[in-house]
Amino acid sequence: MDIFSSFWPWYITGPLIGLYVPILYLLINRHFGVSSTFRDICAAVIRPSSGYFKYDWKANRWRLVFVAGTAIGGFLAGGTLRTPPGGQISGHTLAVLASLGVKDFSSLVPADLFSTGSLLTLRGILLIAVGGFLVGFGTRYAEGCTSGHSIHGIATFQRASLVATLSFFAGGLICTYFILPYILHL
Repeated sequence: MDIFSSFWPWYITGPLIGLYVPILYLLINRHFGVSSTFRDICAAVIRPSSGYFKYDWKANRWRLVFVAGTAIGGFLAGGTLRTPPGGQISGHTLAVLASLGVKDFSSLVPADLFSTGSLLTLRGILLIAVGGFLVGFGTRYAEGCTSGHSIHGIATFQRASLVATLSFFAGGLICTYFILPYILHL
C-alpha cells in the first residue's frame, strides 16, 4: 500500500502521463483531453435541436467513462489513502501562505480558503465562482484544457498547444504573485 500512499517522483509520473498519448492513439485512435467532456454531458442532457450541442456525443462516450473513472478513483483514493496533515508543501510556501492570512494547514487544501463557510465570503466567491468561470472561459477560448494542450498537443508537436501551455503557465504565475495576494487580503 505504501506505493499508492506516497508521492511519486516526477521522473516516474511524467513518462507515465506522457505514455498515455500514444496508448490512446494505438488502442482507440483518440486524443487526450478532458474539457470537451462538459460539452458531451450538455449534449446528452439538454438535447438541443440545433447549435453548439447538436452532434453525435455518443461517439465520445469513452471520455465520459474516463472522467467518471477519474472522479470515482479520486473519491476512493481520498477515502482510503490519507495524506498526512499539510501534505508535502514546502516550508517556504507555508510561510508565504501564512503571511497572506491562511492559518489552517490541517489538510492539503487549506480550510481557510476551501470550506463551506469560506465559500460564502467575497474572497470565496472570487476564488471559486469567478476563478472557475475564468478557467472555463479560457479553456473554451484556447480550444482545450491544460491536459489536452500540455500533454496531447505538445506530444504531437502542435504550435497552438505550445502557445496555450506557455499562456497557462504565465497566467498561473501572474495570478500567484499578483492577484492571489490581493484577494487573500480581502
